[in-house]
Amino acid sequence: MFPYEEASWSAVDGAMFMGWGGALPGFATVIAMIICVVVLVIGQRSEAAKMKMFDK
Repeated sequence: MFPYEEASWSAVDGAMFMGWGGALPGFATVIAMIICVVVLVIGQRSEAAKMKMFDK
C-alpha cells in the first residue's frame, strides 16, 4: 500500500524502503560491518601465510 494520498512516485520526497523508522537499517549496517571485518581478517591471514612461504 502506498503511504501517500497520491499513488505516484513523484510524491516521494525522501528515502523510502522497508524498515524505515525501525531497527532494521541499524541491524543491516552492523551485519555488513561484521562481514567486512571477517573478510579483512581472513584475507590478512591468507596473505600472511603466502608471505611466509617466500620468507624462507
